[in-house]
Amino acid sequence: MSLSSILKLFQPKDRVFYSLFEQVVETNTLMGQKLKELVNTPDFNDRQTIINQIEVLEHTNDENTHNIFTELGKNFITPFDREDIHALASALDDVADYIHSASKKINFYKVDPMEQGFQKMADVIAQSTETLHGAVMELRNMKNVSSITSAMVKVNSLENQADDIYDMSIEKLFATEPDAKEVIKKREIYQVMEIVTDKCEDAANVIESIIIKYA
Repeated sequence: MSLSSILKLFQPKDRVFYSLFEQVVETNTLMGQKLKELVNTPDFNDRQTIINQIEVLEHTNDENTHNIFTELGKNFITPFDREDIHALASALDDVADYIHSASKKINFYKVDPMEQGFQKMADVIAQSTETLHGAVMELRNMKNVSSITSAMVKVNSLENQADDIYDMSIEKLFATEPDAKEVIKKREIYQVMEIVTDKCEDAANVIESIIIKYA
């Protein structure tokens, strides 16, 4: 066997990890947009249609995440640390899971999501997933590190905004909602939405670790 043939055995097959991560963030971005659409939709049945679309996207991401872990087991050489691949895949999968969870709870609890707090939180989530999408797309070539760094700063800032929105929304909820059951249901939805931004920040921290090591 020639030296070039031997070397090919140790090269990542078709740079598959980049392609899979790009598919994951593309799907996450669509899910963020759908969640934003959901909290601006007044009709219960129309909301259910959007929730069903989010569920399909979440299943797609489950499959892509499973494929990342499968490739991790098959490939000896990876484009960056195996621990970082696992951590990034897990964080992005969590983003999708919690978006899906928030969407389901809205109709399951029969909550009217068309209030300012939910809409602001969904907007932050949509921005966060879109920003992560841009950063992950840059990982393939690592040519625009400053752009990736700026994206990470923005994701962290958006997570802080989500914390503020959460605090103000819960304060308003307790002050103005007379029905204790509604308070419990809406607070739980706010909590899940806030966790989405935490998971986006987790993914951003992994990306930051990657560029520090390899840029």
